[in-house]
Amino acid sequence: MLKRQSIEHLPTVLIVDDESDILELLEITLLRMGLDVVKATCVSEALGSLKQRDFSLCLTDMRLPDGDGLEIVRYIQVEQPTVPVAVITAHGNTDNAVTALKAGAFDYINKPVTLEQLRALVKSALKLPENAQAGARDLVGNSAAMQQARELIAKLSRTQAPVYITGESGSGKELAARLIHEQSNRAAGAFVPVNCGAIPESLMESEFFGYKKGAFTGADTERDGFFHAANGGTLFLDEVADLPLLMQVKLLRVIQEKKVRRLGSNVEEPIDVRIISATHQHLAKCVEEGRFRQDLFYRLNVITLKMPALRDMREDIPLIAQTLLSRLAVEAGMAAPSLTKAAADALAQYDFPGNVRELENILERALALASSAQIDVVDLHLTPAVEEMSSEEIAQPGMKWPLQDYLDRLEREAIQEALEKTRYNKTAAAKLLGVTFRALRYRLERLGMD
Repeated sequence: MLKRQSIEHLPTVLIVDDESDILELLEITLLRMGLDVVKATCVSEALGSLKQRDFSLCLTDMRLPDGDGLEIVRYIQVEQPTVPVAVITAHGNTDNAVTALKAGAFDYINKPVTLEQLRALVKSALKLPENAQAGARDLVGNSAAMQQARELIAKLSRTQAPVYITGESGSGKELAARLIHEQSNRAAGAFVPVNCGAIPESLMESEFFGYKKGAFTGADTERDGFFHAANGGTLFLDEVADLPLLMQVKLLRVIQEKKVRRLGSNVEEPIDVRIISATHQHLAKCVEEGRFRQDLFYRLNVITLKMPALRDMREDIPLIAQTLLSRLAVEAGMAAPSLTKAAADALAQYDFPGNVRELENILERALALASSAQIDVVDLHLTPAVEEMSSEEIAQPGMKWPLQDYLDRLEREAIQEALEKTRYNKTAAAKLLGVTFRALRYRLERLGMD
């Protein structure tokens, strides 16, 4: 019989299962890892233990004699939200696993439980930071929309669930993904952002999965792919809707099997990567139109985080603007100017089709051109010029001045039409527009459409 260590400060794990052999396997494995263990065989017994003491981790079966393991997950989320909880599910029952992740579970393992999986899960869970709020301050604002986003990010950082981030271009989807990573137990690993629309289709497989030496002409060394680079960390798939269907099939297999095969290799390598994806497109609509695989959609869209548009939190715009101004001034090596009340009001009334990215561009230009320690309305050069036009004039669709704004509007319309015609394949859109792929990327960024 394995001797229990009686040290009060040992991390303690609550294990819940009505099968005595599984309970014993879990207990022995955890004791050998230097952890203390408390056992429960049903929901009521588990809840009683949770009310009496604190735990470092909870492992619970889904099917219990007096109820559902989800009751335990939900209780912990409300009463002890910093405690990671993982669920044990019947092999192949992914619906239960997804439901548990949505309820707030950290991770799940399938029966029959392997010691390798169990040890990996426990080690990962016990590295979770004590304060899951750390870092969320990078999302500035006090509006209800921003507070909800911060709260969900903090919750998502405590799980391994795949996250799908929606929101308009420039709304901060990559920042949200970075915050989830930085607050999670994977913070010591790499955060690897990938713009799926910026990779030529012919290079996608080698970029994602790497290749062996001699795999193709020019492959004179072995190279890691994005999955290798993100091993132990987080892979952020931005504009995931731009992935071609063939690549979607291969990505789905890697997510399901948690293994990667380099180009030119016959061997699959195990990979430990959390996937966070995002797009400004309506992914469910892409599924309906046959442009995105439904099975991959359900794998990626376990939990959805919607980033609010800037116009939906107008009360935060002056604070966000001043914060951005301060950062831009530090980067430029100059004192941070302030916004006049008129400038702050004008920004709060502007719709910002390019969201925070557009606001940053406006402020960067104003900082470069402002002639005093204050930035006024005229320094902003808003599109259209709010300070010089009435609301009726602003609404006129055929207005041809200021000239740059008119030209930008024409360019934006042409690019949008090309993207829609090519189903948001940026390589094909660039060809249709008669510009290089790099030139299109520059225009998308400049116009706040990327």
